[in-house]
Amino acid sequence: MSSLTLEENEETVTKEMPNLQNTRNIGIIAHIDAGKTTLTERILYHAGKIHKIGDVDDGTTTTDWMEQEQERGITITSAAITCSWKDKTFNIIDTPGHVDFTIEVERSLKVLDGAVVVFCGVAGVQPQSETVWRQADRYGVPRIAFINKLDRVGGDFFKATEHVRNRLGTNAHPVEIPIGRESGFKGVVDLVNMKAYEFKGEDTDVVYSEIPIPESVKKQASHYRHDLIARIAEADEEAMDRYVHDGGIYPHELKKYIRRATINNKFVPVFCGSAFRNKGVEFLIDGIADYLPSPEDIPTVTGINPKDNTEITRRTDASESVCALAFKIMADPFVGKLIFTRVYSGVLRQGEYIYNATKNSEERIGKIVRMHADKQEIIDTASAGEIVAVVGLKKTTTGDTLCEEEKPILLERIHFPEPVISMAIEPATKADQDKLAKALRKMTEEDPTFTVKYNQDTAQTLVNGMGELHLEVVVSRIQREFNVNAKIGKPHVAYKETVKKKVESTGKFIQQSGGHGQYGHVEIELEPAKKGEGIVFVNKIKGGQIPREYIKPIEKGINEAAKSGVIGGFPVIDIMVTLYDGSFHDVDSSELAFSMAASIALRDGLKSAGSVLMEPIMDLEVTTPEEYLGDALGDMSSRRAKVEAIEQRGNAKIVRAFVPLAEMFGYATAIRSLTQGRATYTMEPSFYQEVPKNISEKLIQGEFIK
Repeated sequence: MSSLTLEENEETVTKEMPNLQNTRNIGIIAHIDAGKTTLTERILYHAGKIHKIGDVDDGTTTTDWMEQEQERGITITSAAITCSWKDKTFNIIDTPGHVDFTIEVERSLKVLDGAVVVFCGVAGVQPQSETVWRQADRYGVPRIAFINKLDRVGGDFFKATEHVRNRLGTNAHPVEIPIGRESGFKGVVDLVNMKAYEFKGEDTDVVYSEIPIPESVKKQASHYRHDLIARIAEADEEAMDRYVHDGGIYPHELKKYIRRATINNKFVPVFCGSAFRNKGVEFLIDGIADYLPSPEDIPTVTGINPKDNTEITRRTDASESVCALAFKIMADPFVGKLIFTRVYSGVLRQGEYIYNATKNSEERIGKIVRMHADKQEIIDTASAGEIVAVVGLKKTTTGDTLCEEEKPILLERIHFPEPVISMAIEPATKADQDKLAKALRKMTEEDPTFTVKYNQDTAQTLVNGMGELHLEVVVSRIQREFNVNAKIGKPHVAYKETVKKKVESTGKFIQQSGGHGQYGHVEIELEPAKKGEGIVFVNKIKGGQIPREYIKPIEKGINEAAKSGVIGGFPVIDIMVTLYDGSFHDVDSSELAFSMAASIALRDGLKSAGSVLMEPIMDLEVTTPEEYLGDALGDMSSRRAKVEAIEQRGNAKIVRAFVPLAEMFGYATAIRSLTQGRATYTMEPSFYQEVPKNISEKLIQGEFIK
């Protein structure tokens, strides 16, 4: 952490309520290595937040402050930072691009009002670009696109824009076009105002000046401006009326229509530039101010009243009752837990008590801080529309809703993807045992996609995560930040179990020990559910065969038993359990008896249905020079990959395939060896699929799973 810690800076900053109309809560999101952190660094420089531009490769950027980020040259944790541009205040979150840290993007998008999606001008839309786009769709986040790296060989703004439009199925269109391409990229034409600007100088010395629109792009600019107006007319009724009646649209009106269509998620303005060369960044910042929404443009947040489950809303207004969402937790060596919080309504005040509607508990706000990457500025209040960190909330975890106890509201929880990989971890010495337990507890608080469980069969502690890099980084943090000496095992795939046919099953739990006994009896139907549905419980009990108070314990028993299947003890997924009959005893029946009976019924049902093993399938994209395509495909085939498409992109071939995660350990080394280090690849979890029978038998016999 920074030397500017809370303990060393007890002086709070009293501030006026922010002007919400001039506030922008935005995220920078993209595929790995598209240039997010570089772009963020340039924005901070132009906004006067920093006076020296850092470099990702040198580990000197503002938002990549963790040791692991600086060593690897990648973003691991989302960093929040506040800066000003003209009369606007930007709260920016720079997010990771690597799929292993996708939870950082997920929880950031949950609380942001808008996003800048960065695309590589050479590669266009890449797999993780699609993932972050779908995440933004899930939360309805308005976006603008920035086509980066146009100075690179193969950089093609128009092709990349077309890629965005077609592959993502969005109404994306340039609001500016480049002058020149690759090393000749030297300026832009602003299509809204029909003005051209030329860049001169390099890096921090880059300046731009207005020039007449060059003859070489004049016809192209006219075409794209007309097309821009037509697309905006499709997305905005008022613009359509002006367009149809040929009333003429002035630049300030066009800007207003673009803003409205963007906020309504009907249009995506596309900007261009080279963040590394510091070209086009200032126009993008203007675009953020002009087109992305303020908190007032997202007027209400919807939740439920936990008392009666009715839907309620909160306006983005400091005079409303408090409603805030804890979206991220970070361990701080000086103050303990920092709870990153988006305030949707009302005002948070330091020293006051706040109600956690998720945990049904009251907590006291110790301090409120505005984050500047790893630096902190203490403030006395945080009002509607702000993103801050809160200190002192001991029970609050990621996804919890904070509000007033008299006016409770419960916001929708954040979606957390399931871990797909696990490995064993144990303390190297007895002295490390308590330290490791404490470190694991803190890491699970910070990262909901990192889970820990104890395997009683093997007497091992297993840590689970989103990929090899994810677990590698977590273990590195445990060793460095918590000074724990730990031994780790080889990574293992997180298999699941499910059923393929419908069966009926009976569960009875009967104990007589002379006095008060136990009696529970359930009849269930077990069948496959749709992909991704998890455990679906249906209650069809009628006429009081089982009293109502035992239904919840039965469901609990089903869910508990589903955590460990009958093949290899893997969690059970995608099953529907229908409770249709049973019986009870007036004296001996209890919640425990019915919970145990339900567990017995499920386990017997899984055996009868012939439970099958499921494995995670990854969406793989390999970019390789054409001469190595045959070797790459041959290697994929040996890994049980199913090739979906092969595209040409410049001089390279792009291969998209689905491949089992179990076959991908060590792939980075293999693909480098096959292509003399010239191929690159990305992969992300896609779905679960049944393991082929011959491989399943080996797994069950313990050839792969120890």
